[in-house]
Amino acid sequence: MDIRLPGSYTEGAARFRAAADVQGAALERHEHGLHGPDGDALAIDVARLGSTAADTVLVVMSGTHGVEGFAGSACQVHWLESGGVKAATDAGLGVLLVHALNPYGFAWVRRVNEDNVDLNRNCVDFSAALPENPGYDELANALVPERWDQETQDVTTARVLDYASRHGFPALQAAISGGQYRHPAGLFFGGSNPSWSREILHEVVDTHLGRRSRVAVIDLHTGLGPFGVGELLGPRPITPAWERARSWYGELTTPGEAESVSAAVSGDVLDGIERQLPDDVEYTPAAIEWGTVDVVEVLQALRGDAWLHAHGDPNGSDAAPIKAALRAAFAPDDPEWARLVGVRFEEVVGQAVAGLAG
Repeated sequence: MDIRLPGSYTEGAARFRAAADVQGAALERHEHGLHGPDGDALAIDVARLGSTAADTVLVVMSGTHGVEGFAGSACQVHWLESGGVKAATDAGLGVLLVHALNPYGFAWVRRVNEDNVDLNRNCVDFSAALPENPGYDELANALVPERWDQETQDVTTARVLDYASRHGFPALQAAISGGQYRHPAGLFFGGSNPSWSREILHEVVDTHLGRRSRVAVIDLHTGLGPFGVGELLGPRPITPAWERARSWYGELTTPGEAESVSAAVSGDVLDGIERQLPDDVEYTPAAIEWGTVDVVEVLQALRGDAWLHAHGDPNGSDAAPIKAALRAAFAPDDPEWARLVGVRFEEVVGQAVAGLAG
């Protein structure tokens, strides 16, 4: 399978717009206001395909976690160029492609946005009490220390591993990645208010999905699990959406369950979309999570990047190796990995089309 990751956000966005244009898509460009390292403008690009009267819409989103957009963008472009989108629209579906939900993180090779906010922890009700995470509070200074020399890494990593030895690895994963709202420079920070990306997504959902009868969403992620394996994360178990997803996709997991690579999280984008849609919309969310490297390597890459932006110099000599490690942890430069990503994407999106059109 010929699927190629873009070399940069700018390349990915240009390829996406060109491929969507060839397919006759209606294109929207939501300008961010900031620029990437090459000076180019940043934006969320949205492509709408199929009949505007289609009552059933399949949504595919990339770049919720910026650096994960390399793979997600490649999948969206491949689907457009290979004719897969046309097969979906010929089956009577509307298709909505949201490219680079976090364009800043994609461009600057960060998982988070310009405010260090994890968009998949940002869709909470900020007018209510925010979720507590005492485990993260305990580990905060160890996870993102003020120094990033080898001695400090060794000492703080030992503290993190000690937490796992006392509480178990699932508890450590929940403490680190479940989402936290007290440490703005820390990992998996959910923010203190709705992000720009969340507001744009709200606008896109209201414009394109609010008056449909059936909506399915596939959000594309990388960084957890075995190399090249695309775990499908589904809705909450024993709900109509879960039953529907099982009938379409077969095997799927739920974040936080023992068999899933993902911890349960607060404020994720798929739940945010569900809360925005009218109650009578049949909504079927899913996310693909492709594995890359060892989980410890992924965590170290995230810690290094957080340190760089909290206490280091993103333009200094430390930046290049830290960014290279982060890119390798979420978008490996390996043709076999890209091939596996493409194969799994085609399988899942084909199942979604069949389920919606059936």
